Amino acid sequence: MFANNAATWGIAGLATLGVIARPWNMPEYIWAVTGAVLLIAFDLLPLRDAVAAAGKGTDVYFFLIGMMLLAEVARKEGLFDWLAEQAVGHARNSASRLFSIVYAVGTLVTIFLSNDATAVVLTPAVYAATRTAKVEPLPYLFVCAFIANAASFVLPISNPANLVLFGARMPTLPQWLHHFLLPSIVAIAATFIMLRLSLRNSLCGGVDERDGEPIVLTRGGAIVAAGIGATAVVLLAASAFGLDLGIPTFTCGAVVTAIVLLLGRKSPLSVARDISWSVLPLVAGLFILVEGLNRTGVLPALAEQLGQSAALAPHATSWGAGIVTAIASNLINNLPMGLIAATTTHAAQVSHHITGAVLIGVDLGPNLSVTGSLATILWLIALRREGEHVGALSFLRLGILVMPPALVLSLLALSLTAT
Repeated sequence: MFANNAATWGIAGLATLGVIARPWNMPEYIWAVTGAVLLIAFDLLPLRDAVAAAGKGTDVYFFLIGMMLLAEVARKEGLFDWLAEQAVGHARNSASRLFSIVYAVGTLVTIFLSNDATAVVLTPAVYAATRTAKVEPLPYLFVCAFIANAASFVLPISNPANLVLFGARMPTLPQWLHHFLLPSIVAIAATFIMLRLSLRNSLCGGVDERDGEPIVLTRGGAIVAAGIGATAVVLLAASAFGLDLGIPTFTCGAVVTAIVLLLGRKSPLSVARDISWSVLPLVAGLFILVEGLNRTGVLPALAEQLGQSAALAPHATSWGAGIVTAIASNLINNLPMGLIAATTTHAAQVSHHITGAVLIGVDLGPNLSVTGSLATILWLIALRREGEHVGALSFLRLGILVMPPALVLSLLALSLTAT
């Protein structure tokens, strides 16, 4: 039994390292899927259980497909180019003002459409804006990555991990806002300040206005814009009724795409061909790896330890759980960490306050590393499509300045809501 458990943890660790480091520039999903296959091949996880574990991610798959459909059709209909021109125009020749505009828009997109939507939908628009403004794109693209995590616990729908963590114990919206509104405001403000200070040398100049005729929003672009707005309303309604978000998001994305393609008499293959489908096996592989770890018996032991600690010192436990979860999310990615945390907190039956600290760690902690969250991985994939590259070390240099202050201040704000 010990040998099997050690093998499971070894395979999971190596697979996670592969996702983070991408040896030989092989895509992230290769390593996650390889780890999952090895667990099955060595009989460490029965095939039936692996299939069931992958099936737990069905809602996530539908959610991601819906968002990727919206993003791809928006790109092809010129919505991003039109939005880029609007952003540059409102920046009034100021790089600093453009930075603030991108941050504000990223905050709204994350709150009402989720952090994954910020990575998938906003990142191409921001790249288009920097191309129009003729400025170095990375400072503005970093905003998309950091705000996707910093604003991801304003509402339950702001991050699918929120729904996973609380599950059936999800607070009502007033209760949620009581616990998380202040920590969210603190996280958003602290992240902005630290990003602005860290990138100040890149934001001193001006931006170029676009020459020539202004870009006109096409009928297809307007339909996609309306569809994205409608998707936000649908997600809010689904969250209010306690429904899963995957099917509504997929339905919105599919309907909007179908309308645009039919009106434009275009083939759906052009959209399907350019979607980053590789993110789906990545998520499935991570779900299977977590199921393998769950079978080792470590998670029940963690739940017992957490329950005992919460009973003896609840305040210290909330701080410790938040910080440990934040660090661990960067070591194994916050998607498997969220699943582990959900299993552990539910089994330990800890208070909403401790679960809230864990949630802040899962949501905000990934701002430390380039593969800390699924949203950041989606952001990386979006960057590669635009020909941009961000290394793990360069992201870490920025993340180590930005994330810790935001995390500590958010946990402090959370502690104030418990008094």
